Amino acid sequence: MLRGVLPKRLTLVEVVLWALRIGVVVFVIVGAYATLSQNKLGASGWVLLTTSGLSQGAIYALIALGYTMVYGVLFMINFAHGEVFMMGSFAGMFVAMAMSANGILEDQPLLALPVIFAAAMITSMLVAIVLERVAYRPLRRAPRLVPLITAIGASLFLQYTAFGMFGPRARRYPPVELLQGRVDLFGFSFQRIELITIIACVVLMAVLYWFVERTRTGRSMRAVSENKDVAALMGINVDRVVVTTFAIGGLLAGFAGVLFSFLFNRVSWDMGLLVGIKAFTAAVLGGIGNIVGAMLGGVALGVIENVGPSLLLLGFDVPSSHQLKDVLAFTVLILVLVFRPTGFLGRKDNV
Repeated sequence: MLRGVLPKRLTLVEVVLWALRIGVVVFVIVGAYATLSQNKLGASGWVLLTTSGLSQGAIYALIALGYTMVYGVLFMINFAHGEVFMMGSFAGMFVAMAMSANGILEDQPLLALPVIFAAAMITSMLVAIVLERVAYRPLRRAPRLVPLITAIGASLFLQYTAFGMFGPRARRYPPVELLQGRVDLFGFSFQRIELITIIACVVLMAVLYWFVERTRTGRSMRAVSENKDVAALMGINVDRVVVTTFAIGGLLAGFAGVLFSFLFNRVSWDMGLLVGIKAFTAAVLGGIGNIVGAMLGGVALGVIENVGPSLLLLGFDVPSSHQLKDVLAFTVLILVLVFRPTGFLGRKDNV
């Protein structure tokens, strides 16, 4: 009788994991206390870091939606999605340069910006559709490792295609006066492009959520994500749903590509690699396959990446602590995979 009430003996692995959990919590508490007690940054500094994190996280969220939607439908990770984002950014840049040369971008920015976004979104959508048709559809019934390797190969192919076409040098969008400057709100000064990025991404994510939850196509996508064979028996065109999923992911990636380039003033052939991995981290953080989770994961990762280094390391006088934000982002990925592989809102059958 006592055997049923005695606590289970912990294995060595469980002891190590609990020690790691405790160590992480202690480090966060001690680091945050050391920084805040020394008043390393004023209120304005923390607000600016948070705003920057929200804008960057909103971009991560848009890209993460592409990862999580494809996974929800096909149960595969499209590691070439970062390059879809990169191709859209280049397309928008070339259109912006052409409009700047003709004076349209400076004289009529409200007319030029929608054209730039449309060019980037259409380009990314077409790249995503071609990827699905050429690289992924023939392997739909193959073991899950095969599409994964194919996705990595497609990613490298698109990277070095851009390298050959556009060269190794980083470029930038021409400046747009409408997006420059700062805005004073609630006693704080914010960059205008950051506020525009946050608002635009929130609106776009709300539209996507409405589309998936309320439209017939959205219901078809959810049905295919549950069971492709049963959905096909019910009359749903699975191929059309899969293509639509890739197209929507491409549209979101193209939109994010333009915002990212205006925000960080950089376009290069390898920009999709790091941003794509971070967006994948955001999708895992929120729960791969869950649309709301991808949104929350992206925003959370952006805030952690921008606020975390200063909050945890400034108190220890670590030099250039903000340059360690990439380390912190991937540390979050490792911790999530170790302690909660389902993410915030993911289900166990999605892992």
